[in-house]
Amino acid sequence: MLAAMKLYNYFRSSASYRVRIALALKQLPYDYMPVHLLKGEHKQPEFGAVSADRFVPLLEHDGAHLSQSMAIIEYLDELHPTPPLLPADALGRAKVRALAQTVACDIHPLNNLRVLKYLVRELKSSEEAKNTWYRHWCSEGLLALERQLQALGSGPFCYGASPTLADCCLVPQVFNAQRFEVSLEAMPRVRAVYETCMAHPAFQAADPARCPDAE
Repeated sequence: MLAAMKLYNYFRSSASYRVRIALALKQLPYDYMPVHLLKGEHKQPEFGAVSADRFVPLLEHDGAHLSQSMAIIEYLDELHPTPPLLPADALGRAKVRALAQTVACDIHPLNNLRVLKYLVRELKSSEEAKNTWYRHWCSEGLLALERQLQALGSGPFCYGASPTLADCCLVPQVFNAQRFEVSLEAMPRVRAVYETCMAHPAFQAADPARCPDAE
């Protein structure tokens, strides 16, 4: 069953990064299938034949093709529940999903590659204006995440003593924030969780620099 698992991925895609973390946490083997977004490979017929929305990540498993990082991670969690990426109780699962969706629904859609390209190509924004846009919305979202983490307490990870779906989302977003020089000064909990995660072997294994297509 595991031999059939393939991940179509771009090393800088934060959504793909989330799934790589989940796979590493669960120690699940997979074939890495690079799709270069900057070269437009996701728009080519070859990728369109397996991906209806033509986005990465895309997980191929047992003949099925699954898109959207959050759905993929929960699918993996249901198939391979150890270690769990969602708490056992309904309230805990809701809280973890809320943290994860702060990143996946509030921050990421405003700052993903196609939005940034549209700002520059169609709206004629300068590089400086594009980067200002990115920093503003990334900072706003991470400050909201900081407040949520502060309210939840001071565990080493986003929720409790072990990584969850929320940590799978936080790490790629902080990685991108650092790339775009977003100040994290006002976010001590976000920084602390990120540092804890990056000391974990699974998060290290999923690092973009370790991807076969890293540039």
